[in-house]
Parts: sequence; structure tokens; C-alpha cells
Amino acid sequence: YLQTGDPHMEAVVAKVRRALDRDISVLILGETGTGKEMLARAIHHDSARASHPFVTVNCASLPAALMETELFGLTDGARREGAAGKIAQAQGGTLFLDEIGDMPLELQARLLHVLQERRAPPRGGGPVDVAVITATQRNLREMVERHEFREDLYYRLNGLSVRLPALRERVDLMAIVQRILRAECDGRLPELDAEVVRLLERYPWPGNLRQLSNVLRAAAMMAADEPTITRSHLSDDFIEDAQRAMRQPLRAPPLAADATPPRELPADSAAPPAPASATAAEPATLEELERQTILRVVKELDGNISLASKRLGISRNTIYRKLRRP
Repeated sequence: YLQTGDPHMEAVVAKVRRALDRDISVLILGETGTGKEMLARAIHHDSARASHPFVTVNCASLPAALMETELFGLTDGARREGAAGKIAQAQGGTLFLDEIGDMPLELQARLLHVLQERRAPPRGGGPVDVAVITATQRNLREMVERHEFREDLYYRLNGLSVRLPALRERVDLMAIVQRILRAECDGRLPELDAEVVRLLERYPWPGNLRQLSNVLRAAAMMAADEPTITRSHLSDDFIEDAQRAMRQPLRAPPLAADATPPRELPADSAAPPAPASATAAEPATLEELERQTILRVVKELDGNISLASKRLGISRNTIYRKLRRP
């Protein structure tokens, strides 16, 4: 879901590609569920370290005492299986520290020492050869100002900082939906009822990609081999949340930096216009939904194809080609 046509994600991917194998620590920022670990794994997979381990540590899931052992292993001279910490296990590969903002201050000091000296604890330990990728949903700069995160460690980890957009900020929702459904349905792509499309498009997705994946996985399971996913296949709590969201004003998708700012849309403009030959109850293929979305955006921008291209994250030629289709 990293490259499905969203210009924000394309910019993120372009940045990290330039940093591959440059011995630069990468800090990934973003809300929960935006795909931070997915990006970290992609960086590892595309690097020269791909044949070595990718080791993950969730800094928010363990108390300080256990996290110390998890990271640095047993340092009392014990030499038994399982004594090595995650840093040692990642030797030659990539160490991914998720939710680094939740790491206790005393462990931040130890981590900084290991990264600076490139040697494993205890003193005199072996050399450390790992690429370090960190991620957080917290504002580390503010934490530094409040003395909750070490400033020296922040700059050590922030060689390259990238921010993943929230799902509500992306313009490629239906492309992501298509990929998830293909994966869940063994390559088969079920159609989506028009009401389901409206619910998906209007929902703000506070849980981002993780939540979308869970909703679609459940819907695909309930639909089984039926050709169309309908409202009846969605979970009741999602329908309730989505209906509440539909009563809120809808804002246009984010534009590129050099485009005109979005304007608020009336609530009844949420659904894409149905083709003349279809009714509201008829299912729509993803190709049809894509064309309808393009038509709506072009209309909102008074026919300006250049601005529509920037908003949708697709080329002008693609827009012309899609609109020429009957």
C-alpha cells in the first residue's frame, strides 16, 4: 500500500530510496496504523542488508526492566541460548524500534551509547553493525523540549525523517481497497455496492490502514463467494461509526502544495454521481468508481485538468484516457 497513486506516499518513497545503503538512520512519523512498520520492512527489503535479519522491538509494549533485557540481552556474563538481545540478533541487518517515543530515559542513554560506540554492551562487547529505523506517533521535538526525550538521541536517530499521511489525507483509498480485497479473496475482486462505497469514502479512518484492512477482511469473510460486498457484510459498529461520519461536513481531498486550497463540500456531495444507466442500489466496479471520482474532481475544479492531476496524484494523460472510455 506504499505506492498506489498517492502523491504524498510517492514523495516519501522517493526520499527513502535516496537514503538506501547510505548509513543514515530513518525516523518514520505518523499516526497509528499508517504503515510505519510496512515502510521499515520495505526499506530493509530493498537494501543491501535484505539477506540479514529484520528485528522489531515495540518500545511501548514492555516495562523498562524487560525492555532492557529485550534490547541488550543478559549482561551478567550468562552464556546460554536466548541471552542475546535484539541488537545482537539484528547484526548485519536492520533494527526497527517502533514507538521509540515510549522508551524510558535511562534506556535512551544506553541506546545512544551503543549507537555512538558501535559496540554491544557490556563494556568491551563485540562490534555492532545494524541499520537503525525508528518510528513514533508522538511529537519527539515537543518531548525534547519537555525533557522527556534525549536531544542527542533525537538527532542521532533523525538522519532522515519522513511522515506517513493518515488514510483520510490520501487520495488512493479505492486503489488500496482493491489491493486488500484481492489479497483477502485469493485474487478474485468482488464488486462493491454503491452504499458500501459511500460509507468507505466518508469514514475518517482513525485507525488508518490497519482499521481499513480489518473492516475489509471481515466483509470479505462474510461475503464468502458472493460477487458483491453489500452493507449486510459490514460489521454493525463500523456502519454506526460511518453513518455518524456521513452526517459531518465533508472536505475535499488534500491538494498538492502548489494547488488551490480545498473547500468544504456539502454533505450531499459525498457519493460519486452514478452513471445514467445505473441506480443507487447497483454495485459499481472499482474501474467505474475510479472514473466517477475523476469526473467529480474535474467538475469541482471547473475542468482544470492540471489541478485535478495534482489532487488525484495521476498524470494528465491518465485522466484524459479514463474520461474517453465509454
